[in-house]
Amino acid sequence: MSRPARSRLAAGALATLAVVALAGCATAAPSASDESEAPAHDHQADTRVAVAYDGGVTVLDGETLEPIDAVDLDGFLRVNAAGDHDGHVFITAADGFHVLDTGLASDTVELTGEVFEATAAGHATPHAGRTALFDDGTGDVRIFDTDAIGTGTLPDYDTVTSEQAHHGVAIELSDGTVLSTIGTSESRSGVRHLAADGSELARNEECPGVHGEGALKGEAVVFGCENGVLLFDGGEFTKVAAPDAFGRSGNAYVSDTSAIAAMDYKTDPDAEGYLLSKLALVDTDAKALSIVDLPVEYTWRGVGRSGHDDIVLLASDGSLNVLDESGEIVDSWDVIDPWESPEEWQQPHPGLRVVGDIAYVTEPASDRILAVDLHTGEVTADVTLDVTPNEFVVVGAAGH
Repeated sequence: MSRPARSRLAAGALATLAVVALAGCATAAPSASDESEAPAHDHQADTRVAVAYDGGVTVLDGETLEPIDAVDLDGFLRVNAAGDHDGHVFITAADGFHVLDTGLASDTVELTGEVFEATAAGHATPHAGRTALFDDGTGDVRIFDTDAIGTGTLPDYDTVTSEQAHHGVAIELSDGTVLSTIGTSESRSGVRHLAADGSELARNEECPGVHGEGALKGEAVVFGCENGVLLFDGGEFTKVAAPDAFGRSGNAYVSDTSAIAAMDYKTDPDAEGYLLSKLALVDTDAKALSIVDLPVEYTWRGVGRSGHDDIVLLASDGSLNVLDESGEIVDSWDVIDPWESPEEWQQPHPGLRVVGDIAYVTEPASDRILAVDLHTGEVTADVTLDVTPNEFVVVGAAGH
């Protein structure tokens, strides 16, 4: 008999898992829709910044950017905001997803001891109070209550199985159904819509190279394809075609108060380097896609959304740019030195995270991190670290 598509595993069987210091594997950043209404804690206006580097993760105060404490883990590490009220972070390593307490609520920076074991830890996607962790090595997805982490013991979770292992992503919607990608170790083709019991409700395989997701206003969800975007809205899939034969989007930059998704866009599959000069805008209401030709270049690490739904873009000329939802640049400031495309995507290169009206920018060439007020372009904090920053996330609430 085939194994059930979805099963629940008691945390008690995996309660004590050692934290093993090993190398990381790929994940993706959560969408703006990951946040839910927070209870009235004293820390609700605070922020922490978790910065990965070769050998660990350092946690900074979100206002001053001064280091608070660090944890050690070997190798290339990636970090994702867990989306919970207490400011935890998932660190992906070779053995799985480690839970980091940033001290936002507890005042203590530490690894909690919770490790969601994975053959190849992939995307971590919190949404509507539930979090989905995708294991690329098995295709299994573990889904659990977002606020259940941080206790030192793994929470109960549901397991959704993929048809085959692949580099994928899944998201549980507010009605308890799940969207999960379709693929193999060689290729990826689309997305399945699954009922709460794991049975398939619908599928669409018109999305070659499916990668990344983002949930927008009204819980419309977009997935990037090599020839456009796959949209799920109102229980139905719609393929939104790109204007180019090869028009790849792989990352979505979204807001749960906007129907417009900004997505990276690449037209040359053989292009060297990682710099891009076009941006895709997807109108989920009109089910339409348009392309913006930019006067600057950026990487997938350099796009975010502000508290006013503007698109914020960090360019390779060192400028920080604010675009409205039509793609027009309305503000621009020089914030770091010009930089070149990394030879490999894992190499440290400038990155951007936006929370409210504050843009956080890293400059690995000088080991700097700075915070920029998006109202004025003023640098409100600028710190040189004693490590070279790679990927980073911000947890908590900032800006207004």
